[in-house]
Amino acid sequence: MAKKRRLIKEEPEEEYTFNPSAFDEREFLLKGLYSTKVLILAIVLAIVVGFVAAVIWNSLSDKTIVTVIDTLLVFFVCAIMKKLFVTCGIRADLLETKTLLGNYLIYLTLALGACILFINPPFF
Repeated sequence: MAKKRRLIKEEPEEEYTFNPSAFDEREFLLKGLYSTKVLILAIVLAIVVGFVAAVIWNSLSDKTIVTVIDTLLVFFVCAIMKKLFVTCGIRADLLETKTLLGNYLIYLTLALGACILFINPPFF
């Protein structure tokens, strides 16, 4: 025996309207500008600290102690970098934590690279 077809009743779909939040273009541009300034400052600072660490490395003979001094110098400057940004007139509160962490990692990597570059010939 054949079964009866069931009629499927279609329920009315809910209508969803997308309301975008207010976009502050000026704040967006300021954040980009400040993050670029901080990145450039971190790069310059890393090169200077790498050069100072290389001078310390080349001036002292006990390389074990010099390695510890250079490492402490680089990490000390990294720890006070946010205060240096504020003294340079850059508002660090506009920057996200991800941006600051990225700048710190770039600073550490570049300071290490500059130090290695400056302790080898033809720079020493």
